[in-house]
Amino acid sequence: MNSTFGRRAVPSDPRSLTIVTSETLQKGVRADLRGRDDIKERIHTRLMERIDPAVAASIPYRTLRASVLEIVTDIASDEKLQVNEVEQAALAAELTDDMVGLGPLEPLLHDDEVTDILVNGPYDIYVERYGKLEKTTARFRNAQHVVHVSQRIANAVGRRIDEASPMVDARLADGSRVNIVLPPLCLNGGTISIRKFPKQNIALDAMIEQKNLSREMAQFLDIAARCRANILISGGTGSGKTTLLNAVSRHVDSSERIITIEDAVELRLQQPHVVQLESRPPNVEGVGQVAQRELVRNALRMRPDRIIVGEVRGSEAFDMLQAMNTGHDGSMSTIHANSPRDALFRLENMVLMAAANLPLRALRAQIASAINILVHVDRMRDGIRRIERICEISGTEGEIVSTRDIFTFKFQGERGGYIEGLFEPSRLRPDLTERAAQHGLERHLLEAVGITAG
Repeated sequence: MNSTFGRRAVPSDPRSLTIVTSETLQKGVRADLRGRDDIKERIHTRLMERIDPAVAASIPYRTLRASVLEIVTDIASDEKLQVNEVEQAALAAELTDDMVGLGPLEPLLHDDEVTDILVNGPYDIYVERYGKLEKTTARFRNAQHVVHVSQRIANAVGRRIDEASPMVDARLADGSRVNIVLPPLCLNGGTISIRKFPKQNIALDAMIEQKNLSREMAQFLDIAARCRANILISGGTGSGKTTLLNAVSRHVDSSERIITIEDAVELRLQQPHVVQLESRPPNVEGVGQVAQRELVRNALRMRPDRIIVGEVRGSEAFDMLQAMNTGHDGSMSTIHANSPRDALFRLENMVLMAAANLPLRALRAQIASAINILVHVDRMRDGIRRIERICEISGTEGEIVSTRDIFTFKFQGERGGYIEGLFEPSRLRPDLTERAAQHGLERHLLEAVGITAG
């Protein structure tokens, strides 16, 4: 590495570093620099002649960026480039992100308003803010730049992404979930989908303030978790299933041993006794895969009080039901579905993947016995995620799993782009009442569902 690298001191005022990653600067200075790609490319080429990326990766980010800024300034002066100080600072931030971060995605990852980042090729990057998608001014240099960042993400968690293995699920250092698809499966140069991990754990009280559910619904879910009811959360993509699961799990007693099982770790439980298991894809030779089903089976040997499966997607549903029916009350999971009834049908299909010869009547009886509460969440057209329905599984009628609505969201209209409605209790006495009575919570449960004890 050139001896000038690292000579510049870090500014004492941190704002002088963070200001260049603001959204305003991205849309202004960086957008202007994109119209001068030749200047950027010349600076980038000269910079890489003076920096060893392997050494740069071991240097604290702020120190590295300050040093890169010094080199960018020197290069601009030597080449007599028409780049002012603000543009130099923006270039330094961008080039530093390229070396040790995720390139143009870094500012979006630090934007607390952004919940999803969607890369559709090198030049089309969208984000979700407040439930609405919008296109950003961020962009990669080219398709190879997308591949480079994708490989950095995959390598960080010990996974592989290339033409031979062009699809991967991974996670970032902060826990954000990432899905990557590269050519030849993807025709636009590569796609990256990031579901950002919230910096703060969202509790049910916060979800009440956000109008995701009513206070009575939160009280019901609190009691259900404390009473060790088995809970299945259903909903579409991006509807908030994992967020709700995290919030409900906060009400599990701290003395219990919890085993979590996920494809990519997303759950952030607050209890002290939590063991997190993560599935593993096959290696380059196609061996070494550890599926969720194997992890569920192994979890049964780890003396769990509760088993939480981040999302059931396949044959592991059979083992999860077995766990729920064999003394592991209070287990939880999520499932992709468009309605509570659809969730039950999908669960049936998943179980049949593992036990194709299981009679349908026996399968449905097992589902009815295993699952106590089914919660369906929906991201509505105003961008707000709401609990659309809380059901109780009340047994079977013939060969049909019967459900009973405990709460439903009643649409009342729309005003100013905002959906108005009420979270209404059915005022039916839940089967959960008996379990709540054993925990001294019967009166609170009945109050939550709108029944006056008398």
